[in-house]
Amino acid sequence: MELNMTAPNSTDEPCCGGATTWIDLDTATRLAARLAAVADPTRLQVMSIIANSPQGEVCACDFVGPLEKSQPTISHHLKVLSEAGLVEGERRGRWIWYRLAASGIDTLGSELLRNTGG
Repeated sequence: MELNMTAPNSTDEPCCGGATTWIDLDTATRLAARLAAVADPTRLQVMSIIANSPQGEVCACDFVGPLEKSQPTISHHLKVLSEAGLVEGERRGRWIWYRLAASGIDTLGSELLRNTGG
């Protein structure tokens, strides 16, 4: 993460005492992409189902019924969450079992707090 330390006006002086520090565009873009992964009701439901599973993991086939979505739709949502580092999958025979990637969720939360002054 790189913080920009100058104001975005022609004099490089803050106008009216405004912000003098903010995250750079690359960092903001990466963080926004990870946040977009959880900014979907179905994906939040997927994460909730996994989090509330007694085993801490759920077979991909077990999302279809509760969420009333097709298997390809479920697979798409799991792929988005996986690419964002929020879930991890392990193939067992024909199916993939998913669990929350605790470090990915913790990292997302801390990145958000760090970059928004929390």
